[in-house]
Amino acid sequence: MSCTTTFNVGFSKPLGFRNNFTFHKSSTHLLKTFNLSFTDHSFSLCNSHSSSFRSVLNCVAKSSGQSASVGVVTKNNSKKVVVLVIGGGGREHALCYALQRSPSCESVLCAPGNAGIASSGNASCISELDVYDGAAVESFCRERGVGLVVVGPEAPLVAGLSNYLGKAGIPTFGPSAEAAALEGSKNFMKHLCDKYNIPTAKYKTFTDPSAAKQYIQEEGAPIVVKADGLAAGKGVTVAMTLEEAYEAVDSMLVKGDFGSAGCRVIVEEFLEGEEVSFFALVDGENAIPLESAQDHKRVGDGDTGPNTGGMGAYSPAPILTKELQSIVMDSIIMPTVKGMSAEGCKFVGVLYAGLMIEKKSGMPKLIEYNVRFGDPECQVLMVRLESDLVQVLLAACRGELSGVSLDWSPGSAMVVVMASKGYPGSYEKGTIIENLEEAELVAPGIKIFHAGTAFDSEGRFIATGGRVLGVTAKGNDLEEARDRAYQAVENVKWPGGFYRRDIGWRALPQKHATKV
Repeated sequence: MSCTTTFNVGFSKPLGFRNNFTFHKSSTHLLKTFNLSFTDHSFSLCNSHSSSFRSVLNCVAKSSGQSASVGVVTKNNSKKVVVLVIGGGGREHALCYALQRSPSCESVLCAPGNAGIASSGNASCISELDVYDGAAVESFCRERGVGLVVVGPEAPLVAGLSNYLGKAGIPTFGPSAEAAALEGSKNFMKHLCDKYNIPTAKYKTFTDPSAAKQYIQEEGAPIVVKADGLAAGKGVTVAMTLEEAYEAVDSMLVKGDFGSAGCRVIVEEFLEGEEVSFFALVDGENAIPLESAQDHKRVGDGDTGPNTGGMGAYSPAPILTKELQSIVMDSIIMPTVKGMSAEGCKFVGVLYAGLMIEKKSGMPKLIEYNVRFGDPECQVLMVRLESDLVQVLLAACRGELSGVSLDWSPGSAMVVVMASKGYPGSYEKGTIIENLEEAELVAPGIKIFHAGTAFDSEGRFIATGGRVLGVTAKGNDLEEARDRAYQAVENVKWPGGFYRRDIGWRALPQKHATKV
């Protein structure tokens, strides 16, 4: 018999066919038209008439007193999955790009998405879906047959979207609200480090500005002041003078510039060394490392100016040797995973550890945790990933990461962020961006990810955010990736934008002075 469509049907409890289930004659006759096999919890069948199969499913589900879930399977028995990505920035565009390339992906939806994601063809954007309304997201997933939800930004995670969808039985890659406190509260993260002996900077937490300033005076500058809560990557001040530190404290605790995120501050020691980003996929008990990447937080060349969400990144990061990666997994990542499990809030998702490789010891210390893929690091990781991302993330959701390994393309990747002039301060919105398609074609291996774009009334791209584009390129080595990325950047016509000219300078110091 030729099998054109295969259905896998899963039930929430054993069917009990072997002991007490009897089909009526009409049902038995119908079932004989299918190639049918049973197990305790499921059955599978194939037939070219899927409408007839729905009748069988309804009969079986009704008779067993429960509901059933259906998955369409291709001839090679690999399940095709509809994926919903939550978010609308450059990170989410990169995730859509990688998910769409997965052999087991049927289609990608992105809510809310943005103009660039929609026009790229990497996903269908659902701008009207309220991603903070768990019931609305669940209903949408049921209607569209979504088999995996990937939550990009931190805010929906902290708001509990994963909790809601998990209870509804929808596989969701992203931690619970309780586990997301690793990012949502720096104080929570620091206490976890204390309890489970995870190396981090010395610190104290304050709600009283006078006490904070007194501690700063005792410790001296340079020193770091952080808002406790989520501040869109801008709640950290690396103060080189006491006056800068006092101003940061006043900004958070007195003026309330960061709202509730800044009602408590962490003051911690300044660590001298090189920052690096380390990512691990976590299934609650197990963790597997992703490739290394290095971000550039400061807005200006030579790592000068205020902190941003990130102005560029490259992968791999030469400073993170295999030996150091092993140390990070053993001393930071796994103690965190085990600690979170012991605290009763298992972490499922991606752990993004911001590390400092200390100059004086050469050893890694944890600066901060993020509970999602970094932005722009995600962009360079996703263009290098060669594994089936859908299957990897589903394995994490099922607690089955043990033994999973990831395949990466050789060579390097780099992303240069193009931002609106004035960022990270105030900036003009609505400036026109042109020549993007041509810029992607100036060299092989270029992909432009959109972070903050929309269409104007004439169908042209306009900037709607601070960080707007992530011009990404792959190369046989970091130098080639860098040259291709900047070649593409130079072909983007956007008078209202700017970018750093030295991304990768730590790994390619000879390229620091670039003619752009």
